[in-house]
Amino acid sequence: MLNNLKDYQLILASQSPRRHQMLKELGLDFKIQTKDVEEVYPDHLKGEEIPIYLAKLKAEAFVLDMNEKELVITADTIVCVDDMVLGKPKDRDDAVNMLKTLSGRSHQVISGVCLKSKNKEVSFSTTTHVHFKKLSLEEIDYYIDNYKPFDKAGAYGIQEWIGFVGIDGIEGSYFNVVGLPIQRLYQELSDF
Repeated sequence: MLNNLKDYQLILASQSPRRHQMLKELGLDFKIQTKDVEEVYPDHLKGEEIPIYLAKLKAEAFVLDMNEKELVITADTIVCVDDMVLGKPKDRDDAVNMLKTLSGRSHQVISGVCLKSKNKEVSFSTTTHVHFKKLSLEEIDYYIDNYKPFDKAGAYGIQEWIGFVGIDGIEGSYFNVVGLPIQRLYQELSDF
């Protein structure tokens, strides 16, 4: 599959084991390489503009070293509730506060992805609506203490215990909530 990419060396610019696994399951050969990028964005950006901006920022870090045969895949995922953006928690207290904020409410998980070669760039975003049941403080503490979700936007992973017991439903891509809208990525790679 994806014979149009046979001349490219794919580079996934992410440390996320979830993203690594999804690309492997897609049957792609790729290497993992990251660059240090300060993930800050202008205050005026809203919603899907934020993860697209950050994904492009991560891709831009490869431009000077990139050769004609490389295709870099970068991504960023945010959680939005009431126009408030939740990134990765700074510490345990921040994680508790994030989960309290999400408890009993709906929010959006938005992933931005950038595909960049020497001569072409494509970026897109995917939004999934997630509905949490009301979580008890005991459930929040148990999850944080046992799963340590400090590397996850919104302080949770849908594929973990909290997703099993706390998520009433979703509208949109499950894999987007895991951290990579793999169906859309496959389509965009097919058209690259």
